[in-house]
Amino acid sequence: MLAGEPYRPGDSEIQADQAAAKAWMVEYNASLAASPDARRALLSQRFGSVGEGAVVRPPFHCDFGYNISLGRDVFLNFNCVILDVMAVSIGDGTQIGPAVQIYAADHPRDPEERAAGLEFGRPVHIGRNAWIGGGAIILPGVTIGDDAVVGAGAVVTRDVPPRTTVVGNPARPVKKTS
Repeated sequence: MLAGEPYRPGDSEIQADQAAAKAWMVEYNASLAASPDARRALLSQRFGSVGEGAVVRPPFHCDFGYNISLGRDVFLNFNCVILDVMAVSIGDGTQIGPAVQIYAADHPRDPEERAAGLEFGRPVHIGRNAWIGGGAIILPGVTIGDDAVVGAGAVVTRDVPPRTTVVGNPARPVKKTS
């Protein structure tokens, strides 16, 4: 799975990792009234890395957690979902609106492979100082460049260059800032 090869989601090791993530999410999602430091300590228990000042407002959902890396001062608003079957990295200072969904999980296009229960993943990278509007969906394998803006509700199917604003479904550039 971590190498991007096809895998079976029912594998016992994968199921055990997801069960641990579910138990962690119960605790994390009950921590809304906790201090930011207490929530960051919980994030550090599960995530690959958590930069200083990073904030994830509960509720939050993920597949595993350990494939997620947050830079300094990253902000994820309420109700974000990250399907982290592969690496999902979010750069310093990036702000992510409510109900954003980031998918590293993917499915074969071939119907026989799908019928066989195979899945695979592709990493997602979001650069520093990006802004992702509420309800946006980031698809597997996408890279969003530094200082980019993704409009609310956009469905990002392709890489977004640095300093570019994209909107719509599928997301298309509307302007590039200097």
